[in-house]
Amino acid sequence: MADEIRAEMVANVWKVVAKQGDTVAEGDTLVILESMKMEIPVVAEADGTLAELAVHEGDVVQEGDLIAVIG
Repeated sequence: MADEIRAEMVANVWKVVAKQGDTVAEGDTLVILESMKMEIPVVAEADGTLAELAVHEGDVVQEGDLIAVIG
Protein backbone atom coordinates (compact mmCIF):
# COMPACT_ATOMS: atom_id res chain seq x y z
CA MET A 1 0.00 0.00 0.00
CA ALA A 2 1.34 3.43 -0.93
CA ASP A 3 2.03 5.98 1.78
CA GLU A 4 1.36 9.60 0.77
CA ILE A 5 3.36 12.36 2.42
CA ARG A 6 1.65 15.75 2.38
CA ALA A 7 2.68 19.25 3.42
CA GLU A 8 1.62 20.26 6.91
CA MET A 9 2.00 23.99 6.25
CA VAL A 10 2.61 26.59 3.56
CA ALA A 11 6.33 26.54 2.80
CA ASN A 12 9.00 26.79 0.12
CA VAL A 13 10.79 23.65 -1.05
CA TRP A 14 14.34 24.60 -0.10
CA LYS A 15 16.15 21.35 -0.92
CA VAL A 16 15.23 18.00 -2.42
CA VAL A 17 17.37 15.32 -0.76
CA ALA A 18 15.98 12.07 -2.21
CA LYS A 19 15.07 11.18 -5.77
CA GLN A 20 12.37 9.06 -7.31
CA GLY A 21 13.30 5.38 -7.22
CA ASP A 22 15.45 5.67 -4.07
CA THR A 23 15.01 3.08 -1.34
CA VAL A 24 14.15 4.91 1.87
CA ALA A 25 13.82 3.92 5.52
CA GLU A 26 11.41 5.35 8.05
CA GLY A 27 12.87 8.65 9.28
CA ASP A 28 15.02 9.36 6.20
CA THR A 29 14.85 12.99 5.06
CA LEU A 30 13.21 13.37 1.64
CA VAL A 31 12.82 17.14 1.29
CA ILE A 32 13.67 20.20 3.37
CA LEU A 33 11.04 22.93 3.49
CA GLU A 34 11.63 26.54 4.55
CA SER A 35 9.01 28.61 6.30
CA MET A 36 9.55 31.79 8.31
CA LYS A 37 13.36 31.32 8.16
CA MET A 38 13.08 27.82 9.67
CA GLU A 39 14.16 24.61 7.93
CA ILE A 40 11.64 21.79 8.29
CA PRO A 41 12.71 18.29 7.23
CA VAL A 42 10.05 16.12 5.61
CA VAL A 43 10.82 12.50 6.47
CA ALA A 44 9.73 9.10 5.20
CA GLU A 45 6.96 7.72 7.37
CA ALA A 46 7.65 4.11 6.34
CA ASP A 47 10.29 1.92 4.70
CA GLY A 48 9.94 1.47 0.94
CA THR A 49 10.76 2.92 -2.45
CA LEU A 50 10.16 6.56 -3.31
CA ALA A 51 7.56 5.94 -6.01
CA GLU A 52 6.78 9.60 -6.71
CA LEU A 53 8.35 12.92 -5.81
CA ALA A 54 5.80 15.65 -6.53
CA VAL A 55 7.91 18.74 -5.73
CA HIS A 56 11.04 20.48 -7.02
CA GLU A 57 13.43 22.92 -5.38
CA GLY A 58 11.88 26.39 -5.43
CA ASP A 59 8.26 25.17 -5.42
CA VAL A 60 5.78 26.59 -2.94
CA VAL A 61 3.56 24.01 -1.25
CA GLN A 62 0.25 24.66 0.45
CA GLU A 63 -1.06 22.75 3.45
CA GLY A 64 -2.24 19.34 2.21
CA ASP A 65 -0.26 19.36 -1.05
CA LEU A 66 1.30 16.04 -2.06
CA ILE A 67 5.07 15.94 -1.53
CA ALA A 68 5.91 12.28 -2.08
CA VAL A 69 4.55 8.74 -2.33
CA ILE A 70 6.38 5.79 -0.82
CA GLY A 71 5.41 2.42 -2.25
